[in-house]
This record gives sequence, structure tokens and C-alpha cells, in this order.
Amino acid sequence: MKISGINHESIISSSSINFSKPHKTHTPSSSLSSAKVTNFKTLPSFQQQLFTHSHPKSSNKVSTFNPKSCLGGGGETKESETFSKTPSQLLRNLLKSPGTHQGPACYDGLSAKLVEKSGFDFCFMSGFSVSAARLGLPDVGLISYGEMVDQGRQITEAVSIPVIGDGDNGYGNGMNVKRTVKGFIKAGFAGIIIEDQVSPKACGHTQGRKVVSREEAVMRIKAAIDARKECGSDIVIVARTDSRQAVSFEESLWRSRAFADAGADVLFIDALASREEMEKFCEVYPLVPKMANMLEGGGKTPILNPIELDQIGFKIVSYPLSLIGVSVRAMQDALTAIKGGRLPPPGSLPSFEELKETLGFNAYYEEDKVYATRDSQSFSQRASSSTYSTRERTENVNEERDQSEQDNVVEVVTPEVYYGADVSKGRFSGIWSRTLRVKVTGKDGSEKLGLRIPAGFLDGITNVVPALGGVNIKSLLDDAAGEPGGKKLLDFNDTLGDRIQVFLE
Repeated sequence: MKISGINHESIISSSSINFSKPHKTHTPSSSLSSAKVTNFKTLPSFQQQLFTHSHPKSSNKVSTFNPKSCLGGGGETKESETFSKTPSQLLRNLLKSPGTHQGPACYDGLSAKLVEKSGFDFCFMSGFSVSAARLGLPDVGLISYGEMVDQGRQITEAVSIPVIGDGDNGYGNGMNVKRTVKGFIKAGFAGIIIEDQVSPKACGHTQGRKVVSREEAVMRIKAAIDARKECGSDIVIVARTDSRQAVSFEESLWRSRAFADAGADVLFIDALASREEMEKFCEVYPLVPKMANMLEGGGKTPILNPIELDQIGFKIVSYPLSLIGVSVRAMQDALTAIKGGRLPPPGSLPSFEELKETLGFNAYYEEDKVYATRDSQSFSQRASSSTYSTRERTENVNEERDQSEQDNVVEVVTPEVYYGADVSKGRFSGIWSRTLRVKVTGKDGSEKLGLRIPAGFLDGITNVVPALGGVNIKSLLDDAAGEPGGKKLLDFNDTLGDRIQVFLE
């Protein structure tokens, strides 16, 4: 199938715009003189703009445990925003609102929760970070579709803001792309990025990237659009091309135009190499939102601030490595401190109370009271009281036993047993006729037990001193045959810290 290019000048003419196509329904970017950037302390969140007139802000705070809230619990929740709008609708409203919108990249439920708690209106799921956090492996196509969908479901269930998922290259041909898009829809994603790399794919800004043909690249986007229609969904399709590094900048512009014609909602050229390239990219179908990727730490694309990106014409911007990067460094520093016998510095370690609040423990406990019954409460109190009484009785018994052991030294009297004429073969002959003295001294220095027992009665000694259960005293006695009285056979501390000594008398 041959696809011819289209002159974008004819597309942006007011007299020739066809609003029936998805990529021609977006609001143009704001002018340079009125540039506004959300999440850059210049605008309130886009949800507040959308619902100011129809849903006035209530003064009452909702403090319930909500698994899809930014705190995992407490905080103010707008019912109209949370329940009347799907994640995809929220993302589409964001794309229509003025300014450039920042979206940090998360990799699990906790990192997504922190993004939302920090006030961002949406976030990305980073394939690079998920591969690192879930597998401990590089992003080179090793992580599977099933693993990405599973991780994505955990992320979307943890927050209420829209999440754009990393669909890689769709994991195969057009039919695989359709399955991938449908799976991401069911997982709760607001958007999905589909790229034109071959399999196995390579991480953006790294070496060895290759792309499929133009025809197959466009067919992937068409398959994604068809999957969306079949599901009755409005998930946002972000069309990414890696042809800037694999082929040329001109090729990436051609593919971007073709993706828009196929129905993509957002265009994304990865690894643009200069500000001039970024500007030329945003001139392609200006009415179609553009995505920028600010790869932290040294990528190929210049790092620009949100105001600069807005002036160029980008609508959304991703920060793919910030959260996984600082997490790795923080864990390395903490492990170094622990290995050196220290704890991480207080400034780098949130308190236990702060952690519980972030994860929603307090809100959970509050809501749990709503469902607690009188019977369960009284049972819990009775069980607690019963446990305490049992513990108290046990402690009293132990105290009495310890006192008894300290006050009494046990002398075991051995009966005389006759074994016949050959006394050397009797049970109590030789070393076996000797006496053992067992002494147990507590950690405080007090003598807890003083016991003398004939060597012939060794079988029951572990009933008195369990710590001797694993000791072969008979072997020690055989080795001590002929030794003078008073020889120390054993001297050790048991697990409770008591000192156990055994003497041959």
C-alpha cells in the first residue's frame, strides 16, 4: 500500500478543516504571548477549570478510604470528576485545555500515588522503569505484554488521574496491536503509546533502534483505532516514531503526518536532536497535540523548561527517569548507610507516621469503623482481656518456678543396683558411677539451678535443662574417663542468655 504525503498548509486553512477526523478536533496551541503551563505554578488543575461553573467546589471534605485516590485514602474528592468522567475523557479534556502539561513517569502503584499527591493532572507508565523495577532488567524488549498489563492495572487502580501506558510496538503484527490496545483499555488506561520499532524493541535514545516499513507502521495505528472502536472506548492513541534515529528526521516527519491521517490523537517523535527539530515537528499539523520527552541525565533531546516547550507548541511532556532514578540513588545511599552500621539520614527517611499517611492507613482505619459491629468489638475486647489474663497467669507461674529453682538445689539420690559379679559391665561402673553437677546461672548472676545427678541417669537430664538436648554428654564422659573430680565438661550460654555449666565430680 502506497501512502502519499499531504501538504499540511491545506490542513490548517480554516476553510478546509474537516472536523470529522479525530486529529482535527483539537484546540490550537496558545499563542506565545499568552503561554500558560499547568503544574508549573501558573494555572490551577484542569479539572478545576472544567467544573468551576457546573460543579461548585464544596466546603465539605470527603475523608474516606478510596483505593483510587491520590492518598489511598483521605483528601478532598470531587464526585463529579471521579465518577462522571472516564480516564480517557479526563485526558482528552486535558489535551484541549491551554498550556503544556507535565506528566512524570511512574512504575508502580506507590510511585503513581505520589505523582497524584504532588498535584499532577496525569502521568505516564514508563516501560523503561517497569522493566527495571519489576524484572531488574534493561528495557530491550524482555518484558512481556502480560507483565505490562498487570503492572498497569495496579497503577491505574491506585490513582484517579489519567495514566498513559507504554504499549511498546504492540508486541507483534496488527492483530497483536489490537489485543494490546484492548488489554490496556480493560486495565483502565486513559491513553496508550504505540511505536513503529521492530521486535525486539530498543529503549529510546539508545543504540540499535530499527523501525518497520511505512506501511506496517501506519497499519499499527489503524489497528489501534479499530480496537478502540470495537471496545466502544475513547482511549487516546499516542503514535510514536523512532525513525528520527533509525532513518532520518525527514522520515520521522513523514510518518507523523501519516499517523495523524490514520487517526492518531497525539504525535510523538522520540529522540529529536535539537530545538530546531522540535520546532519543525510542532509545525506538522499544528492542531494535533504533540508530545515531548525530556530524558533526564543525558538524552539526545535538549532539556527545555515547560514554558519553552509551550512556546514551541508541545501539549504534553514526559519525564521518564526522574522517579526511578532518584529511587535507585536513594536505595543505594540507604544500603551504604546500613552496611556501615548506620541508618539513613533523617532528612532522607520519612517517619513511620508519614509513610502510613501516604499509604492511607489512617483513612482506612476511619472508614473501617463504619463497618465494625458491636459483636466484633465486644469479641475483640473479650479476646484481648482473656489473652491478658492468660499471660498474667503464665507470668506468675514462671516467677514462682524461677523462685523455686533459685531456692532449691536438687540432690538426686541413686539407688544401689547389683549387676552381678562382673561389676565392670554394670551401668554404674567406671565413669558411669561418677556424679555430674549441672549449674545454671542467670544473666543477672543469680544461680537459677544447682543439680547433682549420677552419670547413669543422663537420659532424663534434658527434661530438667532443655539446652542440653543437643549435647552428647555420654561422649564427653567417655573422653573424661580417669579425669580427677571437678573437671568442667561444658560451659556455654543458651538462647535465653543463661550460662550452662556441667562438671564431673
